[in-house]
Amino acid sequence: MARSRPFPFLQLLLPAVAGALGVGLWQIAHAALSDDFRFLLPAPAAVLAAFQEHGADLGRATLHTAEGAVLGFAAAVIVSATLALLLSLSPLVRATFYPYLMILQMTPIIVFAPILVLWVGPGLKSVTIITFLICFFPLAVNTTQGLVSTDRNLVELFRLYRATKLQEIVRLRIPAALPYFFTGLRIAATLAPIGALVGDYTAGSSAGDGGGLGFQTIIYSSQAKYAALYATAIICCALGFIFVAGVLGVSWLCLHHWHDSYARTDN
Repeated sequence: MARSRPFPFLQLLLPAVAGALGVGLWQIAHAALSDDFRFLLPAPAAVLAAFQEHGADLGRATLHTAEGAVLGFAAAVIVSATLALLLSLSPLVRATFYPYLMILQMTPIIVFAPILVLWVGPGLKSVTIITFLICFFPLAVNTTQGLVSTDRNLVELFRLYRATKLQEIVRLRIPAALPYFFTGLRIAATLAPIGALVGDYTAGSSAGDGGGLGFQTIIYSSQAKYAALYATAIICCALGFIFVAGVLGVSWLCLHHWHDSYARTDN
């Protein structure tokens, strides 16, 4: 018996209705506040006006933050995948280097920020490195776990047929690890805009019109432009959605033909 699936129209309509209700509740909450506290929650119309007033600055800052997020995210993907392959080759290698990954993850990024400014200077380089550090750990851990969690029966089958180590990795372990890899990728995609924003805030620079969204929050906060702060927050959320949507699209392309999370029957 085939399952009933929601109509594509409803899949678009329901989030739109929920969003409209959210904006309506936002307006009601703004109106319910007293005049002394109403500035803490600007009206939706005021935030829209801030988009129009500061559109040029916000657009430029968004491009700088997105650049740092993309560069840091891409570097994290490449380095973590390479390291995961190395860690999966031997339990001794994992026992040697895995504790240092934990130490790196547990060190607060705010401690690295002033050190990075001293090493590479404020601006895009520091923002990229901070984004890399935030995205790297979930990617490395999930990919390593996927590579070492391959079905033991399939591994023995490959060895029975005298497959080389390279064939085992390329044709068995890497495909089996893809769901783990994309899980880490989704986490990293959520963290990438946050990392770039934190990098802008702690190690960014406005030199050469290079200030990102984090740097803009400092400016708007110091000038008490609260509607502009809300506009900046909305843009940051939109960046996160774009990153995650891109990862979900790539994940679907790679997995929907064979993995259980996508290849579901209608019975």
